[in-house]
Amino acid sequence: MDTRRLFRISATALVAAGLLLSGCSSDSASGAGTGAGSTADPAALKKFYGQKLAWRSCGVTGFECAKMKAPLDYAKPDGTEVSLAVARKKATGPGKRLGSLQVNPGGPGGSAVGYLQAYAGIGYPAPVRARYDMVAVDPRGVAGSEPVECLTGKEMDAYTQVDQTPDDQGEETLLTASFKKFAAGCEKRSATILPHVSTVDAARDMDIFRAALGDKKLTYVGASYGTFLGATYAELFPKNTGRLVLDGAMDPSLPARELNRDQTAGFETAFTSFAADCVKQTDCPLGTKSVADVGVRMKTFFTTLDAKPVATGESRPLTESLATTGVIAAMYDESAWPQLREALTTAMAGDGSALLTLADSYYERDSGGSYANLMFANSAVNCLDLPPAFSGPAEVTKALPSFEQASPVFGEGLAWASLNCAYWPTKATGTAHRIEAKGAAPIVVVGTTRDPATPYKWAVSLADQLSSGTLLTYDGDGHTAYGRGSDCIDTAINTYLLEGTPPKPATKCS
Repeated sequence: MDTRRLFRISATALVAAGLLLSGCSSDSASGAGTGAGSTADPAALKKFYGQKLAWRSCGVTGFECAKMKAPLDYAKPDGTEVSLAVARKKATGPGKRLGSLQVNPGGPGGSAVGYLQAYAGIGYPAPVRARYDMVAVDPRGVAGSEPVECLTGKEMDAYTQVDQTPDDQGEETLLTASFKKFAAGCEKRSATILPHVSTVDAARDMDIFRAALGDKKLTYVGASYGTFLGATYAELFPKNTGRLVLDGAMDPSLPARELNRDQTAGFETAFTSFAADCVKQTDCPLGTKSVADVGVRMKTFFTTLDAKPVATGESRPLTESLATTGVIAAMYDESAWPQLREALTTAMAGDGSALLTLADSYYERDSGGSYANLMFANSAVNCLDLPPAFSGPAEVTKALPSFEQASPVFGEGLAWASLNCAYWPTKATGTAHRIEAKGAAPIVVVGTTRDPATPYKWAVSLADQLSSGTLLTYDGDGHTAYGRGSDCIDTAINTYLLEGTPPKPATKCS
């Protein structure tokens, strides 16, 4: 299991839809802000802000791609440059074009270009796509933008199977060794880019992209971790902030340990909702007695796998860690619950292949054994943005009761998974802090009441922090809310994007 601080729209949801593709301020005229321990000279950045993008047709019909230049180190803009993948799909009409709408699916580590081509550019509401050029930039370190690399496919297969609920000193040593090997692999293969993939860096890249597109203001929809990216942008460039939608919000004021513990509780909330539905179904493999009993049976099954993994028909057996990841993957979208019931049924009967498929979708592992760089970029960004949740195993052991209280089902594993940044080769440059973004235009913050990955209270907190924040609530299940079936949510966001009118305060949808 490797699920620490992964905030993104789930691949499971895209598979189900048939859409999955193989303390800062700003006041400079150019929009170049200052933050997180590095500065930028506006004059030195002019060549980046004034660049012309060479668009070409790519991938899916109607999409264009290009490469955009940005400084590797914003403190040294005349030094090494990075090449970032960008894409767009022009407004289809009818109606007057409103500019560009940047999108980001979260992660950190999710490909924004992939998300644009797989979903946003074709699946966002037609009135929005009619009036906006739909655009995306892969954040630095991600996919087509100088991707962070750490382990080979075979090494990742081994890494994802490591026991993350150690029962003794020997297993604890193996787990910490796996984290150290992962970090060392990242340093070996990605030493140049590794210190420069922070969220602040990515937000600055977004502003260069805005300028290169010819937009005076940024219009943006960020999901999951993309909300932190959007809020950071508003903090750095409040004068350049246009219509921002932050869906499935993160709370930037929380340190890593509290973030991880809150997310652990979020997965427990989502599992409880799944359990309440499961006991009503005739095919629930975890029993129909009670919600509490479902949780006990789930934990018992994980324990069973810890002692004896289940065959999958291939060289990788279904271990406790892979099974836990598979279950967590299905928590992101309630439409995956029937698939999870079936996968658990077959796994309990001795065939773990279906649950392994869910885990693979989470890790973005293809059938040939290759992994996207999602998990590599995820660690690289998280470990740079915040100091580690734990400094070593002793601190994890001490914190276990609070994690297990947050989630009897997932708490132990998610506590140990939070140890990874303790061994990271690059020191964190960011710190937890409130984001107010004074001077920014109205920002819509969306929260889902039973969101597994970004608990609802985070959206409440971020909306309260932002000086121009407005909270929009979806009373429902799953991760994020826009485009997931609520006419109320979609209408409120569409109205804001098309007319500039945010929803009324305390608007609640179901």
